Amino acid sequence: MVSMKRTIFALLAAALLFSLAACGAGPADTAMEKNNTKPVVVTTLFPAYDFARTIAGERCEVSLLVPPGTEAHSFEPTPRDLLRIADCDLLVANGGESEEWLETMLDGIDGEVPVLYMLDCVDALEEEEKEGMQDLHEEEPEDEIEYDEHVWTSPRNAMAICRAICDELCAIDADGAAYYRQNCDGYCAELEGLDAAFREIVAQGRLHCLIFADRFPVRYFVEEYGLDYYAAFPGCADDAEPSARTVAFLIDRVREERVPAVFTIEYSNEKMADVICEDTGCKKLLFHSCHTLSAEDLARGETYLSLMWANTESVREALG
Repeated sequence: MVSMKRTIFALLAAALLFSLAACGAGPADTAMEKNNTKPVVVTTLFPAYDFARTIAGERCEVSLLVPPGTEAHSFEPTPRDLLRIADCDLLVANGGESEEWLETMLDGIDGEVPVLYMLDCVDALEEEEKEGMQDLHEEEPEDEIEYDEHVWTSPRNAMAICRAICDELCAIDADGAAYYRQNCDGYCAELEGLDAAFREIVAQGRLHCLIFADRFPVRYFVEEYGLDYYAAFPGCADDAEPSARTVAFLIDRVREERVPAVFTIEYSNEKMADVICEDTGCKKLLFHSCHTLSAEDLARGETYLSLMWANTESVREALG
């Protein structure tokens, strides 16, 4: 499966480069010509975009590569995207298997693009298969390690990522170092407040377990706050129908623990959650993984902080 993906990505990169050559395009003669007065920062995912734009403020041009509402796994880059990456001063990416397309693009670019990977900013955790979880890895090589890529779901990880972004911005724009550090310190103080709120909610909760009738992209979150969890699928699972055994297992957990609510994540079909809620009488809640958000949410001004603060209320309710 992985080798097939790599072949597809390699063919895609070759097609992009051929397209550029055929058009005679280069960074200097396209609409993506770099603004010489400001450093250009390109980010792949919404969390990186939100962190970078908050720290960079008005001193940098910060853009989001993967459009709102699009999963990184299914993103198909264009020749224009290749030019944006080739001409940027800093690329902030996530890293991991879901961004193999990015690694292939970087291999096809002449010169070195400065890249900061969010996965490298924290202690990465391997994907975990919990009791009752649907087994989706039967065909994967046994010695291949898969990491949970949703590192930003822990506010403390978010702080570490922000500090790393700040350091990179200071390196490429030394004149703005004091400005970047001031912005970063202020933002990290807000993240400290968010972290404290989650800790208080967990300490006061009757339960210490979250149940996801969905994929589970928040392992870094539960590890940070000492919570247990059950889920239908791992965080990076492709769309799949749950087995009757998985649904029955989660229903049993809800009943035995008297769990007041189960979670879904963004862009889920929520069918499994509806079945569990109908059978047990529990409530269905949304946990914002912040992996992506809709164009409407972005236009409305939603941020990592606003979405995570919404999660505080949901977690409070789910922990009883």
